[in-house]
Amino acid sequence: MTAENAETAGAPGTTGADLVPAPLTYTPGPGAGPVLGPGAVLDAAPGTEGTARLLRAFLGLEPSGADRGTRVRLTVDPELAGGPEAYRLTADGDGVLITGGGPAGVFWGAQTLRQLAGPEAYRHAPLTGREWRLPAVTVEDAPRFTWRGFMLDVSRHFLPKAGVLRQLDLMAAHKLNVLHLHLTDDQGWRIQIDRYPELTGTGAWRPRSRYGHRHSPLWDERPHGGFYTREDLREIVAYAAERHITVVPEIELPGHSQAAIAAYPWLGNEGHGSPGVWTDWGISPHVLAPTDEVLRFYENVLAEVLEIFPSRFIHIGGDECPKDQWRTSPVAQERIAREGLGDEDGLQSWFIRHFDRWLSERGRRLIGWDEILEGGLAPGAAVSSWRGYEGGIAAASAGHDVVMCPEQFVYLDHRQAPGEDEPMPVGWVRTLRDVYEFEPVPPALAGQEAERHVIGTQANLWTELVDGEARADYQTYPRLCALAEVAWSAPGRRSWPDFAQRMTRAHYARLDALGVAYRPPGGPHPWQRRPMPAGHSGQLGRPVDGEPG
Repeated sequence: MTAENAETAGAPGTTGADLVPAPLTYTPGPGAGPVLGPGAVLDAAPGTEGTARLLRAFLGLEPSGADRGTRVRLTVDPELAGGPEAYRLTADGDGVLITGGGPAGVFWGAQTLRQLAGPEAYRHAPLTGREWRLPAVTVEDAPRFTWRGFMLDVSRHFLPKAGVLRQLDLMAAHKLNVLHLHLTDDQGWRIQIDRYPELTGTGAWRPRSRYGHRHSPLWDERPHGGFYTREDLREIVAYAAERHITVVPEIELPGHSQAAIAAYPWLGNEGHGSPGVWTDWGISPHVLAPTDEVLRFYENVLAEVLEIFPSRFIHIGGDECPKDQWRTSPVAQERIAREGLGDEDGLQSWFIRHFDRWLSERGRRLIGWDEILEGGLAPGAAVSSWRGYEGGIAAASAGHDVVMCPEQFVYLDHRQAPGEDEPMPVGWVRTLRDVYEFEPVPPALAGQEAERHVIGTQANLWTELVDGEARADYQTYPRLCALAEVAWSAPGRRSWPDFAQRMTRAHYARLDALGVAYRPPGGPHPWQRRPMPAGHSGQLGRPVDGEPG
């Protein structure tokens, strides 16, 4: 395709068919497009069978072998420009052809076909007798980043398995391909570990929860908890794989570990009692003791994690680890002296380096929050840069892969507008436009050799104040739609006015058909608000004024 044709095919402001995320090119064809009505047939080449199953469910297509109507053909061409996730979709009077650089490319092409078919293609079952009238068009497309992610915290508030599967469907519809599943924290341990049953027997349950931010005066006195069995997680992984999504598990250490210490108190530092599962929010002072026994414990935990999750990356947290208990612990101070670690930052790095080596020996790669830079970055480790760009710049410049997810732009628990209508408003105002205008590659890396180490981006949803599916929808959508375009579309294809129009003309209707309780553009519905209950003073949230620092 020539540059001139590419311009007419879809420059910013002219994205055809209101596709989200915006494709590389969208070239209208001559004449009328195909009609997929009753009797339309799906031909699936080898390697496309999974996508074929889903397309038959979405659009009610007949299996191959029938010869009654318009044909939709799926095929793989490893030579297709753009790599295994690239695709080319051609719709004309003869039918539809989707060619992928690999099976994933075919799947993403099918998501584009679904958008071309219109919002009704997002119903959970095809409507009887429905005809899908498609435009005549050629779409050529490939992603900008290989890591296009969404982090879901299921520790602070547990999301049952069905809710996770639903999130995977929503991610697939937006061409997102990494679910970072935050499985353990101070407030709950959510993964069954056969060798240590008390991790879920005790660690998955807390007697009550703070209602609102940690400065709120209110408590929800209902016990809260839950966990995923090994088979639940295998099902989630398989469901994700069908949708070409990788599930990256996170097992927090050495901080954010109070739920594990509640289950097995000897994991903690001596002299600090036997804490229960934490009922409040924030950063617990209880951290893991730097003993050989604790290392063996987490090696055994991670061995079971590797049996369930085939992902190349394993997230070990490494963030927000208070050092106070280590400073007063004879065991910790002896470890610092014996290993020549210098100080408590070096002790944290010792933990990270140990598990970096352990994972590398088993063919996996460690990824952690940017605090793993403290005391020296572990060789081979990758970084989730959350405190801003700085950690990611330092890591990429040193040759380490980076996922950019700075809280100043892509923390979805932050409020979406000023004012008192936002439910339990926390953090800075991060509007849909703010997320859309986020650029994962900062100027310090753009055009440099280190830029290639920015492997992608993700949005993060922390759930201290997100106590159910409807609230998760409100915080996540439509902002995750914006992040999806940031992660997929070439920078030159992105235009805020065009994106806003595409959302209004088509994509909110798709979300409606999917049953997503998103935040409306004009503000929350009355039932989405969380006012302070009558008779109480204070505030449920903790908004931060001004622009992010």
